[in-house]
Amino acid sequence: MIKTTINIDGMMCGMCEAHICDAIRKAVPYAKHVTASRSKKEASFLTEAEVDKDSLKTAIDATGYTCLGIKSTPYEKKGLFGWK
Repeated sequence: MIKTTINIDGMMCGMCEAHICDAIRKAVPYAKHVTASRSKKEASFLTEAEVDKDSLKTAIDATGYTCLGIKSTPYEKKGLFGWK
């Protein structure tokens, strides 16, 4: 699994978070566990394969918010209480 984190500027409320999540789901239909946080100014999701960062940035920018950066890191699901 790969965790992709997007730094986003411009989110002010819960609806902003929902718009970002919708844009991610449209740009990356196979994304799982899509979340956005206005307080952290970021959104994240999980995928099986690497995503096209340029098209993802374009999708975020098209919503009126500003994509400040995208990073992908390997993700390993942890079991109960953080155990592998």
